[in-house]
Amino acid sequence: MLLSLVLHTYSMRYLLPSVVLLGTAPTYVLAWGVWRLLSAFLPSRFYQALDDRLYCVYQSMVLFFFENYTGVQILLYGDLPKNKENIIYLANHRSTVDWIIADILAIRQNALGHVRYVLKDGLKWLPLYGCYFSQHGGIYVNRSAKFNEKEMRNKLQSYVNAGTPMYLVIFPEGTRYNPEQTKVISSSQAFAAQRGLPVLKYVLTPRIKATHVAFDCMKKYLDAIYDVTVVYEGKDDGGQRREAPTMTEFLCKESPKIHIHIDRIDKKDVPEEQEHMRRWLHERFEIKDKMLIEFYESPDPERRNRFPGKSVHSKLSIKKTLPSMLILSGLTTGMLMTEAGRKLYVNTWIYGTLLGCLWVTIKP
Repeated sequence: MLLSLVLHTYSMRYLLPSVVLLGTAPTYVLAWGVWRLLSAFLPSRFYQALDDRLYCVYQSMVLFFFENYTGVQILLYGDLPKNKENIIYLANHRSTVDWIIADILAIRQNALGHVRYVLKDGLKWLPLYGCYFSQHGGIYVNRSAKFNEKEMRNKLQSYVNAGTPMYLVIFPEGTRYNPEQTKVISSSQAFAAQRGLPVLKYVLTPRIKATHVAFDCMKKYLDAIYDVTVVYEGKDDGGQRREAPTMTEFLCKESPKIHIHIDRIDKKDVPEEQEHMRRWLHERFEIKDKMLIEFYESPDPERRNRFPGKSVHSKLSIKKTLPSMLILSGLTTGMLMTEAGRKLYVNTWIYGTLLGCLWVTIKP
């Protein structure tokens, strides 16, 4: 009975973050919607500036739970600049937590509001969030033959023309690496072999289209590319975890450490022609793969369970995240305390979702 209670308590660790993060979504969307209407007749830069600020508030609350609440230890390797830049962020894809890693780095550069994502097209149907991510500067893309290059170029060019700060996150693998999905890994390795590219072990073969379009559209606007490699260290397997944690497992504190290696690449060192960039991108993923092989398999215990070079334990001050959580939670609680507020809250979930789906259908 005691064991059952302990297990039940353990499994409930994710309940508080889930309730707050989902529960405050209508409040956030209402605040954004009001500002969207008020700014309709103002220059776009005014809308963008406050939207970035609102996004920063919400993502700071996300980081309160994913960093402060979990107590995860963030170990940074490589060269993360202290100041914000216009960048393309390229990373290996292992977990649903990966999009938060970009937040973890961006907040340390005071660029959290500038984070925007290239996302799988199916995510645009997420209730409330799907439409909003697009409005914040996210770009939904289909894979392979269905990839709409013209649409992506048009959106990126509009952001560049408007001077929108860009912290554009791309996962070139296109899907998550999971050691249990052997068919996906085998297919990815066969794809590389057919094209005469080195076969990779701990990452999937990167696809070039989104990365090339993004760089080609923004090369004069960018400062750099961040090549980011991530490992979630778990409690099992002697401090390693080859299958990355899900969001639920992460919030249950199953990953005590995250190792993040950042390589800042100046834009002048990136080839512009697509085939040359394809080779360059694969070479970057070869470097990732070698680091991951050494992380997991190095015979030298001093080099195992770490990336090469010096690591910095970076701790995020709760002063940067707690106020956002209290503000959004307080506004949501206040709304739910009145009958009119509860009705508005429910209607926002229902009609906000329906209108959002209609919007992304009409204006993809």
